Amino acid sequence: MKIADVLHPAAIADELEAENKSDAIAELTDALMRVEKGLDRDEVIQALQERERLGSTGIGQGVAIPHGKLKHISHMLMSFGRSRRGIDFDSMDHQPAHLFFLLLAPENAAGEHLKTLARICKLMKNAEVRQRLLDATGSEAIFSIICEEENMLP
Repeated sequence: MKIADVLHPAAIADELEAENKSDAIAELTDALMRVEKGLDRDEVIQALQERERLGSTGIGQGVAIPHGKLKHISHMLMSFGRSRRGIDFDSMDHQPAHLFFLLLAPENAAGEHLKTLARICKLMKNAEVRQRLLDATGSEAIFSIICEEENMLP
């Protein structure tokens, strides 16, 4: 499944105001709720924080992918956020995160969840893509870059 099939442009926060991990997760949840009105905000945040307690989803190189599973959803959900300032996300490389993909999956969609995480990682491996996302002006430009670059992935 392509990122562009899951990420809605209205669920992109082009400048996160958060200064810490908890606030970033809350702000990314709020971005998601702009397009997924029926979600329980507290349930989403709790699922994401429980996953963070297992180990940080800050994968390094300025990228974090907070993710979790929910019982009451039928399909994958995603939001994206950017912090040019950077947020301490307890990343593996001890550097602040700037680019965030929040991913929620149905409880019974382990394979699809893992494939989507892998696709995000593959896209974010490219330093040029990361820089383009940091430099983009607005959420529409961010969405266009993600679509364009993802179409070049194998």
